[in-house]
Amino acid sequence: MSYGMAAALQAAVYQHLLADPGVTALVGTDIYDALPAGTVPQTYVLLGPEEVRDASDRESGGAEHRFTVSVVSEAAGFAGTKAVAAAVSDALDNPTLALTRGQLVGLWFERASARRTGTGGAVRQIDLRFRARVEDN
Repeated sequence: MSYGMAAALQAAVYQHLLADPGVTALVGTDIYDALPAGTVPQTYVLLGPEEVRDASDRESGGAEHRFTVSVVSEAAGFAGTKAVAAAVSDALDNPTLALTRGQLVGLWFERASARRTGTGGAVRQIDLRFRARVEDN
C-alpha cells in the first residue's frame, strides 16, 4: 500500500474536529495543520506528525496511520489544556469519517503526553497519539 490515503485521512480528521461541538466550544475554529502567520491564539489544536505502515492483506490495500494531535496553550495551569485534549480525544474515539479516498476501518486513541515548553515553561502542550486503519477502495 502507498501513502495515498494520508491526505484524505488528515482532511477528514480536520473536518471532524471543526464540526465537533465539544472541541469548538473550547477552541472555536483554532484548529490547524500549519500555524497561521502572526499571533497565534492562546489555546489551539495542531495536527502533527504521522507515521504510516503498510497494512494490506490479500483482499485489499490498506495502511495503518499513527498520528499526533497537539493541544497547545499559554493559559496558566494544565486544566484548560486537559479539557481541550479530552474533547479532542472524545471526538476521535472511533468516529465515522468519510474519506475522499479509501475508507476508515477504525480510529483509536493510543497515548498522551503532557509537558511544559517555551521560555520558562510558559506553554502547556499535550500530544495525543492516535492509530487509524484505512483501506483503499
